[in-house]
Amino acid sequence: MSDQRPDGEYGWLYGEDKPTRPVPREAASDLPPPNLPPPGRRVGDEPPSGPRKPKKHHNGRRIFGIIVLAWVVFLVAVPWWAWGQIEKVDASPASGRPAEQPGTTYLLVGSDSRRGLTKAEQKELATGGDTGGRGRTDTIMLLHTGSGPSILMSLPRDSLVDIPGYGRTKINAAYAYGGPKLLVRTIEKNTGIRVDDYIEVGFGGLVKVVDSLGGITICPKERIKDKDSGLDVQKGCQTANGRVALAYSRNRHSYATQDIQRVQSQREVLGSIADKAKSPWTVLNPFRYVSVAKGASGSLRIGDDVSPLALFKFALALSASMGGGGLNCTVPLKDFAVTWDPERAPKMFDYIKRDRTDQIGSLCTKDGLPKS
Repeated sequence: MSDQRPDGEYGWLYGEDKPTRPVPREAASDLPPPNLPPPGRRVGDEPPSGPRKPKKHHNGRRIFGIIVLAWVVFLVAVPWWAWGQIEKVDASPASGRPAEQPGTTYLLVGSDSRRGLTKAEQKELATGGDTGGRGRTDTIMLLHTGSGPSILMSLPRDSLVDIPGYGRTKINAAYAYGGPKLLVRTIEKNTGIRVDDYIEVGFGGLVKVVDSLGGITICPKERIKDKDSGLDVQKGCQTANGRVALAYSRNRHSYATQDIQRVQSQREVLGSIADKAKSPWTVLNPFRYVSVAKGASGSLRIGDDVSPLALFKFALALSASMGGGGLNCTVPLKDFAVTWDPERAPKMFDYIKRDRTDQIGSLCTKDGLPKS
């Protein structure tokens, strides 16, 4: 019997040493192809060029996007919440009103209401006690915005006008007699200007807004110390907190022109508030943003037909009128007794009614008196 194993020279397959001589040609087809891809790959796949880099995760962008979205929601949610805190009142007279006019005219009222102030706060702010009635209007302004420059016009509270049903008396008595409706009707009757929207802020509201802004800048032209308003300030520009700002806007006994100078101080305070409120820091600082919204909403009373958009436009127009491109003045006066000028005042009113504020020109003066 031959010693050759059945597999002949291929006995190495059974555990013998691998032969060193070449594999016969006829057996080459039985071997795996030399270019067979490694397990897990298919023939025709491109060979890997090198170690695969891990995918980058854009966590930074994702987090940034979430933060921006949250901030936008915050910026919208705060005013929306504040809107729900504002008191709405019926300020639209039932009849006898001027026809619709171009542009929009707002009536801005600063009442001497102590609503929301404790007895301790009334004492600190030198406002005196609450009389229990509607109070009177320390500040009366018309703000008109339209095709021309915005104009903010003060109506001194001691102006003698005809109040429907009460005869000729000081204009601020209209609010005490009949609230917002009668005040609107009185102004419309004496000016011919239709009031579109009504906005009122009380003593406490002014203080809270100013304090929430971190104070405002006032620039008295002389040293003022007034016992009635509690004002005690030095001459020159300075930062005023809410208490000082309120006293500055109420003070009149320290001036020779009294009410004429007071309305100028009121516009100065209002302009400083508008300037501070539109600062980017008011929006970027979440604490100030919430504080301003809370302070303003808790002290405002607006007409029940005033929309959120109308209130936003009012803020923009107010800022514009106090800026370089707008007009701010006192109703044209004949004398220091705050008698409305019988010629110049009707002209001013007519320009506003026709939305031609670009033609007002020299009729607009800070004290209401004609330029010399």
